[in-house]
Amino acid sequence: MQPTAECTDSDLYRAIVDQAPDVIIFADRTGAIRVWNGGAETVFGHSAAEVLGESLDVIIPERLRKAHWDGFHKAIDNGQTKYRNQVLTTRSVHKDGSKLYVELSFGLVRNGSGTIVGSLAIGRDCTARHLKAVAQSSASCAKQTE
Repeated sequence: MQPTAECTDSDLYRAIVDQAPDVIIFADRTGAIRVWNGGAETVFGHSAAEVLGESLDVIIPERLRKAHWDGFHKAIDNGQTKYRNQVLTTRSVHKDGSKLYVELSFGLVRNGSGTIVGSLAIGRDCTARHLKAVAQSSASCAKQTE
């Protein structure tokens, strides 16, 4: 794609990331947030200004942090994510403390020389759909025991 006079490739990529309706988060090798788009602001309630440079812990429930960081560091060290080519439904937390379910896919980002510079997560809020499915499953189980 050729950049137009109004928009360079870099400007275009930034606009796409910023304006994507889905969550797009990039964290560097230390787990510090470096990219936080509008979709992430909508789902998690934190503005980019609040979280840029901060740890991913702002959206990870405390009880899941050890498992998250173990997997994060293993992926960075090994150059491969555990959930490559998969979408994972996981728990998260909103700025107001409410619990969320989010569907996330993960990838590692490499620079031009192939060195891993961090991790990318793309996803969306699936809380309503997840809770509806759980409620339907519970209702189905209740009917079977009657």
